[in-house]
Amino acid sequence: MTTASFRFYAELNDFVAPARRGRESVARCARDASVKHMIEALGVPHTEVALILVNGEPAGFGRPLRDGDRVAVYPAFAVLDPGLAPLRPPPPERYVADAHLGGLARLLRMAGCDTLYRNDYRDEELAALAADEGRVLLTRDRDLLKQRGIVHGCYVHALAPARQFREIVDRLGLRARLRPFTRCLACNAPLRAADKAAVAARLPPAVRAHQERFTVCDGCGRVYWPGSHWRRMQAMLAGALTDGAGGGSIGGDGVLPIEEEMP
Repeated sequence: MTTASFRFYAELNDFVAPARRGRESVARCARDASVKHMIEALGVPHTEVALILVNGEPAGFGRPLRDGDRVAVYPAFAVLDPGLAPLRPPPPERYVADAHLGGLARLLRMAGCDTLYRNDYRDEELAALAADEGRVLLTRDRDLLKQRGIVHGCYVHALAPARQFREIVDRLGLRARLRPFTRCLACNAPLRAADKAAVAARLPPAVRAHQERFTVCDGCGRVYWPGSHWRRMQAMLAGALTDGAGGGSIGGDGVLPIEEEMP
């Protein structure tokens, strides 16, 4: 039986047994077990790992473990040394959220992020979307993140949607790239500006009388316009970011700030 020592850093300690947190500990490994196999056997999804050092040297997930190896495991997107090769390419700016993250998905869409979401996605569908479309899988299911075909994923630690949103924005460095109110909240399709005349027949009388700026979703046909709800959504996005690093500002003006909708 092979034995190796493991040390997990920063938030990776949230995944491992209390006795292994913040310290080096020895684990027994199956013969020819890979680094990835043992990291996940100890509780950490591979998607959460950015750097592995074995005996002080960078190693990949497939590296076989040998008796006496010392393995240091660092969290995803941590910056250690620009000269070290990453385990995976930079994450794409497209996302898929599992059934328990509907509030987070809505906030990401509100901020202009391409985010797929349905409350009836099965695990295999989520894994396939992440793999086939090159999306970051957002979930609180650590076992789902351990699936082999998933390259990019984020375990969402926070429980409240606003805190989840801030966590993902900070972790993926999205602040400067957010483009609020450029995607449909219902179906995720991009919004485009529309002339009033083109949508007038679909508007309530009061909106037709007082509003002049509109966007439309070609995916589901909804029409959006600015108003009081838009101001509440602006405050919601800013509030979700205020306590994070860099303040609450969001980049970009977007196509049009949205307010109400017509199905």
